[in-house]
Amino acid sequence: MAKVRALKSRYRCESCGHIELKWLGRCPACQAWSSLVEETESAPPPRASAKGVADGGGPVSIVDVQEISAADRMQSKIAELDRVLGGGLVAGSMVLLGGDPGVGKSTLLIQALAGLAAGGRVLYATGEESVAQTAMRARRVDAARAEVQLVAETDVEKILAHAKATQPAILAVDSIQTVYTPILDSIPGSLAQVRECASRLMQFAKTTGTPTIIVGHVTKDGALAGPKTLEHLVDVVLQLEGDGGPYRILRAHKNRFGSTQEIGVFEMRGGGMAEVANPSAHLLAERPIGAPGSIVVASADGARPLLVEIQALVAPASAGVGRRTSAGVDGNRVALLLAVLAQRAACGVLDRDIFVNVAGGIRLNEPAIDLGIACAIASSARGRAVDARTVVFGEVGLAGEIRAVPLCEQRLAEAARLGFTRALVPAQNAARLVTKSPLELVPVDRLSTALGEL
Repeated sequence: MAKVRALKSRYRCESCGHIELKWLGRCPACQAWSSLVEETESAPPPRASAKGVADGGGPVSIVDVQEISAADRMQSKIAELDRVLGGGLVAGSMVLLGGDPGVGKSTLLIQALAGLAAGGRVLYATGEESVAQTAMRARRVDAARAEVQLVAETDVEKILAHAKATQPAILAVDSIQTVYTPILDSIPGSLAQVRECASRLMQFAKTTGTPTIIVGHVTKDGALAGPKTLEHLVDVVLQLEGDGGPYRILRAHKNRFGSTQEIGVFEMRGGGMAEVANPSAHLLAERPIGAPGSIVVASADGARPLLVEIQALVAPASAGVGRRTSAGVDGNRVALLLAVLAQRAACGVLDRDIFVNVAGGIRLNEPAIDLGIACAIASSARGRAVDARTVVFGEVGLAGEIRAVPLCEQRLAEAARLGFTRALVPAQNAARLVTKSPLELVPVDRLSTALGEL
């Protein structure tokens, strides 16, 4: 049961105005008898309900509610970001942007605010940098706009006061872990402070219809720091990821106004975050031709097809026991595929050193890359290069079977657009194709068959 704060009482002298915390027969200041009158401290007024969350109206038919159209969204002029958002920012929405330290959250935010400034004044409240530091970063990435107003503040009440006074079209707070509300005694970044400050910002967003963007820290495990209530509270949760390379991937883990299957690809440069409109071409630009152990895999991140190069190197064991090193793929999955290669495809490499790498610093997690990893390892072990115009994809089972994967037509279309002419695909996917692919399809149902076709 929630605790109710007891109301405090005090006693004021009607003669001289002296205040006493306990009742006495006479005032100790003016010595007047029976002049102390009890006063009770009033309770703080209840917080008003946020518009759009509890507007006080009665039930309405769902067909009578006006739909949010594309014209109602605010564009950031960054196509990759707008696509992940579902077409742009929605009025009154609250967006949480998270990511590892140094991945480029603040850089992407200031660039987005510069584009959004075309639709009105923007208020950027920073609690981690001074105004001069933020302005310096904005000029470095060519995002300095007169419509972007900066304020260095950590008191959420003062931030909201500035927002109500300036009435911006967009409010941004960097970061939610640095702001606090004085009504709580806990330190900034604590669970109570993060929850309360996020609630106050959400109330402002829903009441005024101002889209609000907040930056959030992550834990050492990569999860968003703070209470889980924070993620449930906001409308959109964006995660900016990077695996040590120049490329950054923006994902929507939650989106009330669009799909969570879209991703945005950026490249970190000296001038800020640059969009990568054709990531497959960028990732394959430096691919070696005719090198054993190199193969192109048609992966899919969300609903977006992505062609990447997987490299494998098989070398004699240096210490008598085979060593496994992988970058960009799950090491446990690589170990599983090595066992399947040895037992089901007569490719014994368990006693050798195996190195597997995804070129470009991209991390792949889907099972459709299994066939590409296995083929790259076999190619390196046998010293035979794979045809440079061949692309592969498919999931490998423990029995050596090749299983079907989703988005087959999209993967083939992306491969054809980049000039590939041949594709090794699961037999089930080839049988389910509705439209004829421009590529030469090689259906395979066993791993041994796939290695034979290469």
